[in-house]
Amino acid sequence: MTKILRTIRFDSSDDNVFVTPAGPDEIALSGAFAFAGIGAEEIRGKTRQAFANGFLALPSLGRATFVSVGEADESEVSEAVEALARLFVEDYEAPDHTVACDAAREEIDFACELADGKPLNTLLTVHRTLTEEGAIHEEYREITPPGQERPHTRIWDIADE
Repeated sequence: MTKILRTIRFDSSDDNVFVTPAGPDEIALSGAFAFAGIGAEEIRGKTRQAFANGFLALPSLGRATFVSVGEADESEVSEAVEALARLFVEDYEAPDHTVACDAAREEIDFACELADGKPLNTLLTVHRTLTEEGAIHEEYREITPPGQERPHTRIWDIADE
């Protein structure tokens, strides 16, 4: 099993802030590539929320505010790479499937790097800004329960509303 980021939903707030909210327990990645070349004037409304604080989920292509460190087997990781490669070809004009797969693998590997070395169920958020030069700057924050330096047991659970 590979450690990877997975979406988590504590309530329905993502339904209100993202055009397409992610479902629970999807593979998650930064998804900053979706904002490449975007101008500051285009970052408003729900796009602003997705830009500033949204992880991209696969396969839904929805956004999530929170992710947790989880696991995936190799077949699930391969399916995520293929889904992302198709997106790169269909929506981002990747020159061919091989190039798209390489780029998709890099995105998935980065999500795995963010999860690596962290205990399962560790929560993360992202904060993105657009620099004056137009580059995207990302910061990731690990969320720990009050009074604990690091969780030592499962403390988060997904429950139906």
